[in-house]
Amino acid sequence: MNLRQIEIFHAVMTNSTASRAAEVLRISQPVVSKAIQELEHSTGLALFHRTNGRLLATSEARLFFREVEQSFTGLTHLRSAAARIGGFGSGEIRFASLSELSTNVVPKALYAFQKRHPEVTITFQTQRSTLVKDLVASGQLDVGVVADETELAGVDARPFTNYRAVVALPADHRLRERAVVLAKDLHGEPFVALSPEDTIRRQVDAIFETGAIKPKIVLETQHSTTICALVNAGLGCGVVNPITAEPYLGRNLIVRPFEPAIYFRTLLLLPANRQPLKIVTNLISDLKNHASLDDATTHQTVPLL
Repeated sequence: MNLRQIEIFHAVMTNSTASRAAEVLRISQPVVSKAIQELEHSTGLALFHRTNGRLLATSEARLFFREVEQSFTGLTHLRSAAARIGGFGSGEIRFASLSELSTNVVPKALYAFQKRHPEVTITFQTQRSTLVKDLVASGQLDVGVVADETELAGVDARPFTNYRAVVALPADHRLRERAVVLAKDLHGEPFVALSPEDTIRRQVDAIFETGAIKPKIVLETQHSTTICALVNAGLGCGVVNPITAEPYLGRNLIVRPFEPAIYFRTLLLLPANRQPLKIVTNLISDLKNHASLDDATTHQTVPLL
């Protein structure tokens, strides 16, 4: 007895005739008849009476069919599970991002994604880029977004965003009329800086040092989002990722492109040597769709990679 014989028996019982079973299974009627004979031989059951070329089910066949039906229900469940896993995996996506995108790009993308896929559960974390990378590399995350200076061993890394840095200013600042704020314009200005270990901070410091420019650093913080909040509160100005400034625009904060141009770049990480599930690919698409900036946010067009 094998699965093919059971499948043919099921088709005969479901469709009442061998000819119709053959048609449904797209095989010949002699193949159906042979499989039924082999099944009867292997089970020792007389499953059908043969009358005028027709197969008439016996009582044994009907009892056996009950058991077969239960097995087919299990197979149908397995087929459905395979289809679901192929598109949705476990039905959960594990995702993490650096904080700069967690208050703007990510919420908008997750909202769009969940409207189209309400059956998928998303676990989202905001973490340091190095930790996000380690979690993706170990398979504990399905996708991550990190700063571009992150070490990338053990992951599949793809360019994600590329935002030109802007200067966040209080709305009444003396530089508010400038189309572009030059580094030299910040000499002596109260300045909220990123942490010394930050890549953008190091680039800004190098620009200031080259031009003998000395802003008055009043605070240091890890995140552009915090700089925007502090500028909005009137503590000074700061060089920030423009995506983090958007929630504050129209309040007590304006932004202008910083010159010379420097860029906040991020990477999208996936586990190495593993094709992402379709549902993960859909989330990535939504992230990309909501990562663009408009002129109102940056005072210019900012390209994305």
